[in-house]
Amino acid sequence: MPLDPLEFRTSFQRLLAGLILILVPVTVLGFYVALQGDSHVRQMNGDHFRTLTATSAEIASSFVGESVKDVGAIANRPSVAQAVTSADRPYEHLSEEAVRSKMDAIENKWNTSEDDGLSRGILTSDLARELRRECELNVRLLKLTVADMSGATIAATDRPSHYFQVDREYWRLISSQGQGAIHVSDLRYDEQNRLYYLNVAYPILEEGTGRFIGAVTALVDLSPLFAQLNRQQIGRTGRLFLVRDDGVVIQAPGVTPGMKIKSEEYAAVRDAMGTLRGREAGYIYATLPKGESYLIGFADTGLREAYGNLPWIVLASQEEREAIGPVRGMAGFALLMMILALLMMTLLGAYVFLHRKQKLADIEGPPEDNQRSAAA
Repeated sequence: MPLDPLEFRTSFQRLLAGLILILVPVTVLGFYVALQGDSHVRQMNGDHFRTLTATSAEIASSFVGESVKDVGAIANRPSVAQAVTSADRPYEHLSEEAVRSKMDAIENKWNTSEDDGLSRGILTSDLARELRRECELNVRLLKLTVADMSGATIAATDRPSHYFQVDREYWRLISSQGQGAIHVSDLRYDEQNRLYYLNVAYPILEEGTGRFIGAVTALVDLSPLFAQLNRQQIGRTGRLFLVRDDGVVIQAPGVTPGMKIKSEEYAAVRDAMGTLRGREAGYIYATLPKGESYLIGFADTGLREAYGNLPWIVLASQEEREAIGPVRGMAGFALLMMILALLMMTLLGAYVFLHRKQKLADIEGPPEDNQRSAAA
């Protein structure tokens, strides 16, 4: 029978050989490419988390730095320096004992009706109005207080709980034996306004001599910073949060500092942050105590060097299966196709082998027939 022009015939052996030569290399190559893709995606997502946490750490650092600069700008105003210098004059010729005695007398009356006139003067002076105006223009600043060299309050936007600041923990640090030093407190909570804040104290230095003559103290609202960090979205299982170097969460979606919740992610990255290679990498894949594997990025805000009370670290985490799930699915699919292809070729090879053996047996025929043919 003549062949159709489009008809192609070949033996099973040749077909099997062709399939082996084509499918095996292609399948193995596809599986290798999928594995490489998995590796590249893991690194790419890790780099993304490193960039995300580094950017967020820079945001936190800039927020604190700009807030300190804002308070410093107030402390360096001529009107503030003049007011402080005038307030310091009555103490110039008094001994330390006399100054302390006067301070104690005023402090004892501070929370009684006898100090109403003093309170009104502090809250209604020209400098107090200037400070209040500054708080209206800068939403970060909740309260401002100006104290002279002895620690006495000379102007404030709100009535301070103490008239003298000398006994406050930061005063010794900020006066710094007459040299002046910036002090930023740890995270604090304002019950009245229900806000978390930092207490920033900035020294007022005498022009020309650089001698410490007073200080400006500000309560800095951290709500804008927390809101900015909360806007970062990382998929369904991802989150970004701010922690201290002891692992306590400062800010995270649904978490407040008052909860004192410890971060599982920080425990996982603590060792990596202690090495130069780990800090350069900026991320790790780790299995948390609950059994899930997570991609965790981390970055130090760098605030600890300038302000010892702010050892803040930014972390970002996401379940590994969500971060690299699509590529891992492709790798699994490639492996499945490779197994199926090998199985099909094995079955085809077995069929060809058995079929060939059967044809050879038919050609040879039974032994008695062969003997009759030889006798004839």
